[in-house]
Amino acid sequence: MASTNDLKNGLVLNLDKELWTVVEFQHVKPGKGPAFVRTTLKHVLSGKVVDKTFNAGTKVDTATVDKRTMQYLYQDGEDFVFMDLDTYDQIHVSGSTVGDNANYLLPEAEATVALHEGVPLYIELPTSVFLEVTYTEPGLQGDRSTGGTKPATVETGATVNVPLFITTGEKIKVDTRDGRYLGRS
Repeated sequence: MASTNDLKNGLVLNLDKELWTVVEFQHVKPGKGPAFVRTTLKHVLSGKVVDKTFNAGTKVDTATVDKRTMQYLYQDGEDFVFMDLDTYDQIHVSGSTVGDNANYLLPEAEATVALHEGVPLYIELPTSVFLEVTYTEPGLQGDRSTGGTKPATVETGATVNVPLFITTGEKIKVDTRDGRYLGRS
């Protein structure tokens, strides 16, 4: 248990048996009436964002979320298998928990896996990764009708819009947050 005066960004709260991360908070002392804390909370599993107000000094239940650096090993059906780099324990993370991060996940890549009571909540990848282009159409110089980009398939199977000069076999840097092309390696 913690007080609303102890809130800080990134703290995970257990409200009504659901986990919420504090995205933003503000202590407010109006001219009249008691002080309160205005927060913006993000649901850990669904990503839903809500605003919630607490009276100052109210007790809130905090949850312990253990973030560990793990190495992705392989995909086992719908599950992704990760290995803890400290203990060498292997855990299975469901495909729904991995989500769109699967588009940028290569074997032996490191990721941060957040666990609550041994249950994987979500994974965080580095902000950018290098992926090899497995197929793209040859670009024609001067063809700018599409804004100078073309689709390219990378080794994970994801499609990334790349400049016309990129060819099959090149390694490109991709932003894992939105799938944007960032450059060549």
